[in-house]
Amino acid sequence: MATAYSFSSRLYIDGRRTEGRSDTPILVRNPATEETVAEVPGSSPADVREAVEAARRAFDEGPWPRLRPAERAAVLLRMADEMERRLPELVAVNMAEAGSVRALAETLQTRVPVTHLRDMAERVIPAFAWERPMDATIAPGVGISQGVLRREAFGVCALISAYNFPFFLSMMKVIPALAAGCTAVLKPAPATPLESLLIGDFADAAGLPPGVLNIVTGDVEAGRELTTHPMVDLVSFTGSDTVGRMVYTQAAASLKKVVLELGGKSANLVRADGDLGGAVRSALSGITTHAGQGCSLLTRTLVHESVHDEFVARLSSALAEVRVGDPADPATTMGPLISEAQRDRVEKLIRVGEEEGARLVHGGGRPAGLDRGWFVEPTLFADVGNDMTVARTEFFGPVGVVIPFATDEEAVRIANDSPYGLAGAVWSADTAAAYEIASRIRAGGVTINGGSAGVNPRAAFGGYKQSGLGREWGEFGLDEYLQTKTVSWAAR
Repeated sequence: MATAYSFSSRLYIDGRRTEGRSDTPILVRNPATEETVAEVPGSSPADVREAVEAARRAFDEGPWPRLRPAERAAVLLRMADEMERRLPELVAVNMAEAGSVRALAETLQTRVPVTHLRDMAERVIPAFAWERPMDATIAPGVGISQGVLRREAFGVCALISAYNFPFFLSMMKVIPALAAGCTAVLKPAPATPLESLLIGDFADAAGLPPGVLNIVTGDVEAGRELTTHPMVDLVSFTGSDTVGRMVYTQAAASLKKVVLELGGKSANLVRADGDLGGAVRSALSGITTHAGQGCSLLTRTLVHESVHDEFVARLSSALAEVRVGDPADPATTMGPLISEAQRDRVEKLIRVGEEEGARLVHGGGRPAGLDRGWFVEPTLFADVGNDMTVARTEFFGPVGVVIPFATDEEAVRIANDSPYGLAGAVWSADTAAAYEIASRIRAGGVTINGGSAGVNPRAAFGGYKQSGLGREWGEFGLDEYLQTKTVSWAAR
């Protein structure tokens, strides 16, 4: 069926809307109803190449990289104005294509990216040192050398985002790329392309020069075209660690810079003196937020053995109150998974957990009365060893595990015994001890007693180990899209 939304769902290349040349359109399905909500053109390899070539021309010949940072900031602020004007539309599209509950759609999925965009334009760009003098040095027999250090746009960027937070993740790449003066080709996940295609409207409304931002669709073939294209200088990818390795390998042939934001199995560490109420709410959020489809969600809870049983009982009771259903219903607190294939994967992992001896405390099946849509009950395992599959594998579904520990040393060892290192949390009445533990957890971001960097545009987001390379958000994200150049001269 044709899209029912007011914006064009066609590709956006060189400042124009265009039909894709692929023979296979992309059908966007509502994960709560399984209905097709839009038909989007698929991109052929020729479409992707055309987009890359447009970005290359815009970078090499166009005005965007040569504008003063303040001039780019003004364009970004106009984009933010247009986004705010159309937030209700973004929210509706997000609920339909990603299955977000309304509260999430109205905040992290849509409004928070606009906050990040404004912060970049209003605070980061004016404060960033784009050019600074280099101290003079004296070389005996040679003379005095001095100069400047310049920060310059990296070039043409391939931006590949994931399905779970479509607008948020795309904008976390688009914002710093454009702020730095780069040009870009954005490819959203095939399951959720609509919100990213809408960014083309915002670019037009803000007066972004043609070719600076291009938006294509597609899956593996389109992604490979971007990661291997000789005109692309930088690849930024968000997704699974499995696909991240493929992206890294493909980009290596031409030595492109690669920024990877990958998976996680983040530890939520609860000491004996921790606030159990707050820790339970944190664990509940890790399981149910967007049906567990978040890389930094806290899904592996480590609880001191003295409060372990009480914690499990309280979390199980909280899960029983979760209302699963239609994301558009304000009373719904957890929606569906993105696809039937993802639901099948999560259900298979739940069965593996039972087979390996983990105790199923809550959930494990499909919610009663929901015959349509890709729903799974919020699920909790206890009596889990950290060597079990359910403790080491990222579900990307509403499943949490609880692992007991006896000492802080053991807790830190368990937290770090993971191939991932994206996020973490510590709960303790002793904030000094909590800070010491947080400093020892090998993860890109650790919260203490419920602090959250998720909506803070001044935080740095990214992971250790197989959770990725590089950082996103604010000045740290901007830095990834800049080269450093030394220009020096002899002082006579």
